[in-house]
Amino acid sequence: MTGQDAGVIIVGGGHGGAQAAIALRQNGFAGPVTIIGREEEPPYERPPLSKEYMAGEKEFERLYIRPRAFWAEKQVELSLGRSVEAVDPAEKTVKLDDGSTRTYDSLIWAAGGDPRRLPLPGGDLVGVHCVRNRADADAIMAELASVDQVVVIGGGYIGLEAAAVLTKLGKKVVLLEALPRVLARVAGPELSAFYEAEHRAHGVDLRTNVAIEALDDTNGKVSGVRLGDGSVIPAQMVIVGIGIIPSVEPLLAAGAKGGNGVEVDGFCRTSLPDIYAIGDCAAHANGFAGGATIRLESVQNANDQATVAAKTICGADAQPYKATPWFWSNQYDLKLQTVGLSIGHDSTVLRGDPATRSFSVIYLKDGMIIALDCVNMMKDYVQGRKLVEAGAVLPVVQLADTSILLKDLIIA
Repeated sequence: MTGQDAGVIIVGGGHGGAQAAIALRQNGFAGPVTIIGREEEPPYERPPLSKEYMAGEKEFERLYIRPRAFWAEKQVELSLGRSVEAVDPAEKTVKLDDGSTRTYDSLIWAAGGDPRRLPLPGGDLVGVHCVRNRADADAIMAELASVDQVVVIGGGYIGLEAAAVLTKLGKKVVLLEALPRVLARVAGPELSAFYEAEHRAHGVDLRTNVAIEALDDTNGKVSGVRLGDGSVIPAQMVIVGIGIIPSVEPLLAAGAKGGNGVEVDGFCRTSLPDIYAIGDCAAHANGFAGGATIRLESVQNANDQATVAAKTICGADAQPYKATPWFWSNQYDLKLQTVGLSIGHDSTVLRGDPATRSFSVIYLKDGMIIALDCVNMMKDYVQGRKLVEAGAVLPVVQLADTSILLKDLIIA
């Protein structure tokens, strides 16, 4: 397809890539727009894969970000089942895995990341899975009928959500976390303790401070997880949720500044001319993290950065990216909603009683509210957002008093 008219090429067909194409059209871009995606499917939502989709509660067609016909109507070309192997910023071309090249005026890199594999003997056995795309979820679902016991490795949100779904489906689940508590990298001890207790109450054998030596097999298929103490946990399936590796190799090879992701400025521009990066793979200075350069793995971040990049390309009234981070996780009948970033917090306030399964944890740094984790507490989440955005400093006694609505607190 050499010689294709230039325009905007978007690499990645996830949330960020889809939103970038939508925002380009919304902001008046009339030139060619192409989404190059590794999967054969049009853009679809990823979070439900480890929740409603794997639980059989939502059909895949309901996950499409837009109906299939939408992309043709908006004149967005979908080049599916293809990946970009190289970028030439001088010639403004990308080379695809089939050997073809495409020319761009602007390039938006929204490639996300690949699941981090278990770096241990047996990590590539049949029956060892990650949950990142539809194929991953379908492979798990296809094997479940012959599976009684599952070992989930990793106590982050993906691991916990998978454990909840598999328990609901009647499987015996053992969850292993290497750190002293689950969610250790993203939440405080109060929230970790609550979710550990919830999973155990639902029958999950949840273990922390666990060292894994290898995965055992029978005829090439995983049959157990061997721990550092020599014991073996039987398993017909292992699900690994230990993070992602950002997919940025072609950009770094082309000279883009970065490492753990590709670095971007406030307008999502990389160090290479006319090349932008958004979403999970974009490392940016974030005001909610005290200005630290971080990657945010969330739908909110992907969508908001996509809009910033599209507006910048269109010459619209683009403002530097400074969106308030928010996340969510559904486990059992619990809805966790997070606003802000708890990175660097030095104290917490517990608002409500975890025993009621409805409470919030407020994170403070130097007395300033920087984040909230809200479990079945929609009002706290909505009202607490304004406190995070304002960098409010309020008396701890008032914050802990659930008889006082957060919206009624005076911002000091």
